[in-house]
Amino acid sequence: MSKDFRIRKVAVLGAGVMGAQIAAHLVNANIPTLLFDLPAKEGEPNGVVNKALEGLKKLEPAPLSSPSRVSYIAAANYDQHLDKLRDCDLVIEAIAERMDWKSDLYRKVAHHLNEHAIFASNTSGLSINQLAQAFPENLRHRFCGIHFFNPPRYMHLVELIPSAQTEAALLDSLEAFLVSGLGKGVVRAKDTPNFIANRIGVFSLLATLHHAQRLGLGFDTVDALTGRYLGRPKSATLRTLDVVGLDIFAHVVGTMRDNLLDDPWHRYFAVPDWLDGLVAQGALGQKSKRGVYQKIGKEIHVLDLHTGQYRLSHGEVDDTVKAILRERDWGKKLHELRNNAHPQAQFVWSVFRDLFHYCGVHLPRIADNARDLDLAVRWGFGWDSGPFEIWQAAGWQRITGWLEEERAHGKTMSDAPLPKWAIDPERTGVHGAQGSYSPRTGADQPRAQLSVYRRQEFPDRLLGEEARYGETIFENDSVRLWHGDDDIAILSFRSKMHVIGDEVLDSIQRAVAEAEANWRGLVIWQTEPPFSAGANLLQLMQGVRPQTEEGGLFGKLAQAAERVKYTVAGGGGIGGVLNAAIGNVPEVEAVVAKFQQTTQRIKYAQVPVIAAVDGLALGGGCEIIMHAARVVASLESYIGLVEVGVGLLPAGGGCKEAAQRASQEARAITTNGNANDPFPFLKRYFQNIAMGEVAKSAELAREMGYLRHGDRIVMNRFEVLHVAKQELRALTATDYRPPLPPAQIQVAGRTGIATLQMAMVNMLEGGFISEHDYRVGLAVAETLCGGDVDAGSLVDEQWLLDLERRNFMALLATEKTQARIEHMLKNGKALRN
Repeated sequence: MSKDFRIRKVAVLGAGVMGAQIAAHLVNANIPTLLFDLPAKEGEPNGVVNKALEGLKKLEPAPLSSPSRVSYIAAANYDQHLDKLRDCDLVIEAIAERMDWKSDLYRKVAHHLNEHAIFASNTSGLSINQLAQAFPENLRHRFCGIHFFNPPRYMHLVELIPSAQTEAALLDSLEAFLVSGLGKGVVRAKDTPNFIANRIGVFSLLATLHHAQRLGLGFDTVDALTGRYLGRPKSATLRTLDVVGLDIFAHVVGTMRDNLLDDPWHRYFAVPDWLDGLVAQGALGQKSKRGVYQKIGKEIHVLDLHTGQYRLSHGEVDDTVKAILRERDWGKKLHELRNNAHPQAQFVWSVFRDLFHYCGVHLPRIADNARDLDLAVRWGFGWDSGPFEIWQAAGWQRITGWLEEERAHGKTMSDAPLPKWAIDPERTGVHGAQGSYSPRTGADQPRAQLSVYRRQEFPDRLLGEEARYGETIFENDSVRLWHGDDDIAILSFRSKMHVIGDEVLDSIQRAVAEAEANWRGLVIWQTEPPFSAGANLLQLMQGVRPQTEEGGLFGKLAQAAERVKYTVAGGGGIGGVLNAAIGNVPEVEAVVAKFQQTTQRIKYAQVPVIAAVDGLALGGGCEIIMHAARVVASLESYIGLVEVGVGLLPAGGGCKEAAQRASQEARAITTNGNANDPFPFLKRYFQNIAMGEVAKSAELAREMGYLRHGDRIVMNRFEVLHVAKQELRALTATDYRPPLPPAQIQVAGRTGIATLQMAMVNMLEGGFISEHDYRVGLAVAETLCGGDVDAGSLVDEQWLLDLERRNFMALLATEKTQARIEHMLKNGKALRN
């Protein structure tokens, strides 16, 4: 990015679904944004935009990282506010996909732009060169296409499409902004109809519809076959069309039909009659509450083409076909599908065969290399693997031979021959260590060398690209401690979902000691998300390291739960029976304390420990990050203390940290020289913990108190490790010292407990919570408020840690908590008992 390139303010033209959500993501990235639309015909002139802004707060998944972000979007209309465009460095047009409407708007706004502004169209498939003709010639060098995918916050892909006159340096700077500023994966696309992702993705959808009709498969069966079994989103095919909008899909198909007249597959570029009929009825999918699917009460119904009516959706997959689809080896999977006569197997094979065929023929026309095509499809449609990756993984020559054989027998959707490069007998694939094949050069093309990509030590890799995660310092079955070409140690978990068990805790403590002795600091970072799904519940119930006498950390907890019988004393709450409940098994307290010792070790390490977070950080994972010297989290990090879901409370220092932070927040605001009561600040933490609330963005995690003001939020998940290392270096540059243990933590005491208990009694009597929910909530309240002490009492960390541990053990001893844990292990969801 050039030194003088700055995006200070952005305007989005068009407050429809895409325009409003693009504006939302811009403010997620702290960029002030103007959102324009036509003036309202009646009332407030900005009424159209204001309605769109209200709609943003209600959409799911949420386009805003926090509802409060909407205040950074300013409403504007074309009649009154075009002069405000002069303050904008980037203007994104996102109105309806009509060339005449877009051209009229360009002519209207062009003379209001400043001379350095970039103007970009969010068109999903119209010609960028043709659109550029509506711009004054002296501005065309600053015009291009920026195609976001829906929903813009969550879909990683942005296609960047230059016109013939777009300035090359501008594209480089814009790509850097999109990658680092907005967290996107950018693919440079050629100016061809529907560009890359929609061209391939829409063809795949059309091929799917074609073969489903040919083989007589119901829509729910199609979705059952083409979702997670194939490494694609759960929404699969028809549900995806409902989410996108059947009218939008029909429009994109129409663009292909009208502009790709010489495409060998042109006769398939038409939507089926049934889809046209739904659009005509206004049944457009999710936005109109009816499309291919319709929710009736709590049941999902699907359109049945044989009757023209909706029926209950079941989507059954043949057991033999299901076994094939579960095969992880693509070569075996496609071989068995091809050789299985069942219509479902033939359907899946046929869709893949024709998709490979289409990609092979059209790669030179639509993309610079195979990598751009595969990443565009993966990032734009949410596939785990791109078409060329699957072709290569299944055996390039074998798939090519099958494809050519079936093409010769008229089985393929087109008889277009594969290009010479694809049928080269020496070819084993298109992706390798040196790059991806480019038909234009006839050689492998490496990744882009822009400086912004140096922030991605481990970018999203393709088949054939190996990630070398540095040199090992130590490793075991649960973790690996390693380093790159610098003086920072990195700890990565190996457990499934990066859950925290006995060996992980031991390894964390060992890693901290190693970092203190030999490294600048320690970063806890996972090579793949999530950060951590929390404690290992299976160990909690069954024990770990059965070869040892003790049965391991969580083995002791499970044994204790069998032996300790917990009853609530006559109406007075939890406090009085804790010691009796746990007193028989003092050795268990020492084992529970291991988690607390580990998080305290992180907090008071002599070198900074940085938590680099992406994805889930739940329960114990959240407790680890709460004790880190600094957290660097991707925007799409989902953070929370969720132990109540299994009838427990956070006992790895999470409650202690919440109480301490509430006390610090109270002390930061003094009245007449006296620290404020911590209770008003504590209520937020109590609600979050007692309700098991999960922050659905790193921004919300900061508002909920799981992240601190000084913790960093990174837009691009592939930059988290880089920023974490930079944070660590900044801390050590000022001669890092760990925080001093707080001598005094002011707690809310009995008064706080009573107030929270009163609120829970009301919820219990109103039927909003169960008796066991009440018991768990009371344990949380007692721990956060510091126990049976006067309001305003001063305690230390160990006092709160002891409360955590005792309350955790008491809850673990109850049959209902044990039932909740077992239910979670068996069903993957919380039990309400």
